[in-house]
Amino acid sequence: MADNNVELKVSGMTCMHCEMHVKQELTALDGVSSVDVELKPGAQSIVRVELDGDVSDAALREAVDEAGGYTVESITR
Repeated sequence: MADNNVELKVSGMTCMHCEMHVKQELTALDGVSSVDVELKPGAQSIVRVELDGDVSDAALREAVDEAGGYTVESITR
């Protein structure tokens, strides 16, 4: 995975509405250029974030939580 890409495994996402909220919160962060979600209802969804700046793991976790209380299970950089 390139240095400017981060992969989050997120639990609690069940529908396109969940996906939309997570995308909105993450793209609102300074340093995030794009977000792609592989929705897996009933399992951990995969959220790929492309960065064009420095974004901390804590900021990514907080944005996902703000989107609707979803939980970031792991972050791979």
